[in-house]
Amino acid sequence: MNTNNSQRAVAWWLFACCAMVFLTMVVGGVTRLTHSGLSIVEWKPLIGALPPLTHADWLELFAKYQQTPEFIQRNHDMTLDGFQFIFWWEWAHRLLGRSIGVVFFLPYAWFLLRGRLRGALAAKVFGFFILGGLQGAMGWYMVKSGLVDDPRVSQYRLAAHLGLAFLLFGLMGWTGLGMLQPRRAMGAVAPAPTFSMRLGTWLVVLVFIMVLSGALVAGIHAGLAYNTFPLMNGDFVPPEIFMIEPLWLNFFTNMATVQFDHRLIAWALMALIPWFSWRIWNETPGARPAAVLLTLWLAVQVSLGIATLLLQVPVHLAATHQAGAMVLFGLLIWANHAIQRA
Repeated sequence: MNTNNSQRAVAWWLFACCAMVFLTMVVGGVTRLTHSGLSIVEWKPLIGALPPLTHADWLELFAKYQQTPEFIQRNHDMTLDGFQFIFWWEWAHRLLGRSIGVVFFLPYAWFLLRGRLRGALAAKVFGFFILGGLQGAMGWYMVKSGLVDDPRVSQYRLAAHLGLAFLLFGLMGWTGLGMLQPRRAMGAVAPAPTFSMRLGTWLVVLVFIMVLSGALVAGIHAGLAYNTFPLMNGDFVPPEIFMIEPLWLNFFTNMATVQFDHRLIAWALMALIPWFSWRIWNETPGARPAAVLLTLWLAVQVSLGIATLLLQVPVHLAATHQAGAMVLFGLLIWANHAIQRA
């Protein structure tokens, strides 16, 4: 196989890993929205891949769950059937996470042995494997926060868990694009960043920050308050936005502040992304497909967010909105890569 074919094979493998990260994130969102995330109270990376096989196994797991604050304080009337429903969502989420490790490591070892991954690229790609492991560990660290006293996971750990997933998705996607479509010939001098390149980079950062703010919204259930749009219960800026002392704590624990911040970033993106798309449409013909899809998907994503808010966070809409954030993130990375390659 020639060099170009080898690079394409590695690129499509990385894209497949991105798809698995996306699927795991979607299932994780449903797991959170159905309050299933605290159903498995142990972390067994290998043995835990096997589901309960007998009725006795189910009773043993259910007995462990009955000792948790979530069961005692919220689900004390839950039956075994109800436990099985929440168990399967969390088990599927964890199984997908384990599957990513297998789908990543085995092809990585094969590519390495065949000489298709070498030097700095091989080290960088192995870094993705380490990052994926850290993301999984953060998931368990997040779950542990809900197994003591208050049966609610820490919004900070939730944001870190989701943020690591987006970071992994973005890094693998960018690397795959670079192998599929090299930016310039080897040895060529990189051009100075244009304004559109800098704007695109800052938009990636802003969307990532918005993802983290969305995790805070989800973590403190701020989406169940202020279910009006465009105003928040009649105010653009709710009066209780800084009611908590010290001041900085409002940005992480105050429903009014957290939801207002999420809305504010959305308003900024609604102005900046169409401007960015218009610029690269005029400046970079090769980036026009990415520009069009980015703007169209922004409209879809904003509509999903508004509908999720107005309807008080139904599971199907909220999960789709979370998935849409990763689609928007991916399209923005594609657009940035297209203008830098040009």
